Amino acid sequence: MPSWLNDRVFRTVLKNAGYLGSTKIVGAILGLGALVGAGRLLTSVEFGTLMLIHTYALGAGALTKFQSWQMILKFGARPYEQGNQNIVSKTIRFAMGLDISSGFLGMIAGMILLLTAGTSFGIGYQYTAIALLYCTLIPTMSSATPTGVLRLVGRFDLIARQQIVTPLLRGLGVLVAWLFGLGFSAFVLTWYIGDIAGDLVLWGMAIQELRKRNMLSSLRPSLREAPTHLPGVWSFVWLTNLNTTLDACWSPVGNLIVGGMLGPAAAGRYKISTTLLDSAIKPARFLEKGFYPEIMRLDPASHHPWRLSLRTGLLSAGIGLCIMLAILIGGKPLISLFGHKYSDASTLMMIMSPALVVSMAGFPLESLLYMAGQAKAVLGAQIVAVITYIIALVFLTLEFGLYGAGIAYVLGILLLNVLSLAPAIASYARRHTLASIER
Repeated sequence: MPSWLNDRVFRTVLKNAGYLGSTKIVGAILGLGALVGAGRLLTSVEFGTLMLIHTYALGAGALTKFQSWQMILKFGARPYEQGNQNIVSKTIRFAMGLDISSGFLGMIAGMILLLTAGTSFGIGYQYTAIALLYCTLIPTMSSATPTGVLRLVGRFDLIARQQIVTPLLRGLGVLVAWLFGLGFSAFVLTWYIGDIAGDLVLWGMAIQELRKRNMLSSLRPSLREAPTHLPGVWSFVWLTNLNTTLDACWSPVGNLIVGGMLGPAAAGRYKISTTLLDSAIKPARFLEKGFYPEIMRLDPASHHPWRLSLRTGLLSAGIGLCIMLAILIGGKPLISLFGHKYSDASTLMMIMSPALVVSMAGFPLESLLYMAGQAKAVLGAQIVAVITYIIALVFLTLEFGLYGAGIAYVLGILLLNVLSLAPAIASYARRHTLASIER
């Protein structure tokens, strides 16, 4: 590790991850408090329905959204370093156009599907109206342009501060609901306000950074201008869009399938487990958010990005092993905070914990393959893994109930990382023949 710290880029990745992690710990505690409060104050069916409504909006947005932040960094990172504001502005304007069009498409499609098949996802008729209102969050929830802008200019400290907004407001909302004895609608409103406030704060920060750099004109959306100056941009955004759509199957869509098969109460237990695991995997998410901008600035023909990926992957895997042991030891006491009605969620979380280690160890693979121009390999791995996961989820849930859903998740995550590792090794073997990727 001391020798690894001689690598400036590695130190930058750790520094950016530190920014994000410093406030995310506070946010995680606040978010857990809000989740525990909702779990205790609502019935298991109401709590499960709240999670399903939130998950449905996330899933609808994820199925249509473009990873515009990845596009901004891939095509704008080097021009930004070189002072080419013209290309950077075109990249951001293109991202804006993608976010606006996909966000409103996702909202409309989500509302239509909710009206026609909401009960299939475990959302009862009596909750349709409030779920439709929640769908109006989709345009802001699926927008990634402000995140891309802040990562591009290196303002990870601002992203870190923004991470507290949503869990803080949720915690305050749950406290108010408890003090005044408010019901289910108040909890949905709390989640709604927390989400939209967090998104608006992020936009405000991005706008302020663009204003400082005299780049506010970058906020005019355009889908026609950038492609003529950024060769391959449409191919990249479609591949990442498809990859994001498939990625949504792991959590939002998977949760909806469990809700449709086992009911909202089981969906609530599944959501508790996946939420806590997602919180546990945050160190890898922090590393990834700092890793992607840096690796996109490196030459894939050199040793540097591959060595950086190996080091960050090993570091993340070590953290993951420690977290898995903590879950196996302390998972049951943690779940007990929600009340005895959710006790079986602790066993489910333990079953799913190996997926956490695999995900954390393999987090550099996607960024590495994008850098090496292997976006199709990322998509191919997702397609095979997601199809396998969905099939396994249905059959194992039918056979073993909620625990079967956990087993299916572990198998799917393992397959995804194995399928991503193979093309990464192949790309490394022919790294000397890789041309420098135009960004």
